[in-house]
Amino acid sequence: MLALLAFATAVAGEAMSAGLFHPKVGSLANGLRIVVIEDHRAPVVTHMVWYRVGAADEPPGKSGIAHFLEHLMFKGTTKVGSGGFSKIVARNGGRDNAFTSHDYTGYYQNVARDKLDLVMSLEADRMVNLRLDPEDVETEREVILEERRSRTDNKPSAQLSEAMHATQFMAHPYGIPVIGWQHEIEALSREDALAFYRTYYAPNNAILIVAGDVTAEQVMALAETHYGGIPRADTPARRRPQEPPQLAARRVELRDARVNQADLRRSYLAPSRSAGETRHAVPLSLFAEMLGGGTTSRLYQELVVKRKLAASAGAYYSATNLDRRTFSLYVTPSPGVTVTAAEQAMDEVLAAVLRDGFEAAELARSRTGMLAAAIYARDSLFTSPRIFGDALTSGLTVEQVEGWPDEVRAVTMEQVMAAGRAVLDPRRSVTGLLLPEG
Repeated sequence: MLALLAFATAVAGEAMSAGLFHPKVGSLANGLRIVVIEDHRAPVVTHMVWYRVGAADEPPGKSGIAHFLEHLMFKGTTKVGSGGFSKIVARNGGRDNAFTSHDYTGYYQNVARDKLDLVMSLEADRMVNLRLDPEDVETEREVILEERRSRTDNKPSAQLSEAMHATQFMAHPYGIPVIGWQHEIEALSREDALAFYRTYYAPNNAILIVAGDVTAEQVMALAETHYGGIPRADTPARRRPQEPPQLAARRVELRDARVNQADLRRSYLAPSRSAGETRHAVPLSLFAEMLGGGTTSRLYQELVVKRKLAASAGAYYSATNLDRRTFSLYVTPSPGVTVTAAEQAMDEVLAAVLRDGFEAAELARSRTGMLAAAIYARDSLFTSPRIFGDALTSGLTVEQVEGWPDEVRAVTMEQVMAAGRAVLDPRRSVTGLLLPEG
């Protein structure tokens, strides 16, 4: 009852503020944070548990252990046999999966409303009762090694991305692939997985997010029943090596006989909403949209539509990372156009934008598109909890997620250009070339 009273107080405070999703928030005595996004249009729910640990938090020499453990979490507990978790969810008409990034690990189930109690009990069980048979560990290692071979080692494009990240981040673990380096995956042990699990998989390091046809009070009561008795763990603070200032442009060139179409990419070290010059993060999102966010963007119009030098061109940037990440550009030259010519043209467009700025109509169009995308996110019982999980595990607050549209509306052209000029400094860049052999 005390927990319910605390939750009701938090809900009342949250309801007074306007925002996108109008979540209701609370917590349990053991530190588990809870976010509920009520949506009563259909009798279904999405249940997610996010852990504030990812590939960038791994011990040195143990790359891939966060992703490895994600796989092993489906191998069973003292109550559920190996592989039984997903079978139970499927038998009850639901679907489930998991994902790992540098900043978080997440697990989810989409089920009918009356199955929320079931999936909550299953997820709470494996938060504390994971059981790993040595045979399962070895089998899953081979699965992950094959995943790496198929998704990275056999794809020159993915190899270039991996090389560019390692070149951009010389100190920060963002330069290490989430799946891990092959030689380190091969050396990971059952004991490594269990040590990582016992350190980070605890309620005080987790966030429970439920979206769908439920009330906050129902979710809180179920959470108290299933998660409330799990003890806290002595989880260490997230302290990562930080990237030193980048003083010189870097280039990576990958030639491969399997490459049929050359590719040009460039990334710049950039702030996030949680790290670096955070005031630039939201304006930089608008800058990315105007520069390369679609077929109406500057890069696409200049290189694809007008000059016919590229088959595709664009830019992308995510402001939601725990530490500084990257602002990225890409150009795929048209047949017969050299990478050198494509890069020169890209640089000309960048120089013109940084010198002359954008038109007011471009800012208005990009702002409208970003706000519309945020509104459309309300329609998905997967997207809305994904947005909160991504933000909360990356150092942001519920209030910052809800206030994001107001921040976008308040951005001026001067702020957009200041952000672009601060970040798109050639000295902070890594240029990658993907070329055919010869």
